[in-house]
Amino acid sequence: MEPVTFSEMGGIRYLHFGTDLIQGAMRIRDPDEIYLEYNQQMMAWLLFLETRPGMRVAQLGLGTGALAKFQHRYCPAIKTTVVELNPAVIVAARSMFLTPDDDRRLETLQEDAKVFVSSKKYKHHFDAVQVDLYDAICDGPAASSLEFYRGCFEILKEPGVMTVNLFSRHKSFDINLNNICEAFDNRVLLFPESHDCNVVAIAFKGPKLEVQWSDVVKRAKVISAKTGLPTSNWAAGLRRANARQEGLLNI
Repeated sequence: MEPVTFSEMGGIRYLHFGTDLIQGAMRIRDPDEIYLEYNQQMMAWLLFLETRPGMRVAQLGLGTGALAKFQHRYCPAIKTTVVELNPAVIVAARSMFLTPDDDRRLETLQEDAKVFVSSKKYKHHFDAVQVDLYDAICDGPAASSLEFYRGCFEILKEPGVMTVNLFSRHKSFDINLNNICEAFDNRVLLFPESHDCNVVAIAFKGPKLEVQWSDVVKRAKVISAKTGLPTSNWAAGLRRANARQEGLLNI
C-alpha cells in the first residue's frame, strides 16, 4: 500500500501517496465543496438522472472523500458505497479531510474495485458509478481493462451513468477510452481537458438519450442552484468536445 502524506498551501489541503503528485484536495474553510474541476465533473451524472429515495451510487476510489462528502450533504436521497483498497486512505479521508463516518447513506468497503465490480451481489445494483482509481505513480488508471469496464457496466441499472477520470496526454488514455467504448457500446461523452490533463468520460447504459442542449443547460442551472456546483459551462463543453452532437445531444 502506498504511504499517505499531506501538504497545505493557501488554505488548501492536499493528499499525496508519498510523492509530489496530487491525489485530491480540500478547501479547509469549506470541506464539503468539491475543489478540483475534474472532481466536479465526476458529478455530471446528475445531468441525466434525477435523485430519488433508494438511489445508489458506487464510488470506486476514495481519495479525499470529496464526492462522498458532497453527495452526503447535497444528495440526501441516495446511498453512496465507496470502494477503497488502501485502509490508510480511508483513515485519512475521515481524519484529515472530514469525510463523515458510515451511516445509512454512506458505506465504505475496503476492497479491490476490480473484485467489487465482478461480484454478482452488485449486478444491476447502482444508478451511477464514479471511477477515480490512481496509485502513487499515476501511470494511468489503476484499473483499465475491458473486463473491468464490463464489470462497471454490469453493476449499473438501466438507465445508468458512469463517470471516469482519465489522463488525456498519456498512453493510458486511448486504452481506457477504447475499453470504455467497447463495454458501453460506444455511448460515451468526454468533457474538455481540465487542469493537469484530466478528462472526465461519461458512459451511458439503458434507453437511447435524445435531449435538446437547451434542456441540458436548464438542468445544469438547477443543479448549480441546489448544490453550488459550477455547472454553467458543462453543456457547452460537452457539445464542443464531442463529434456529431452539435444540434442535439444524441447518445
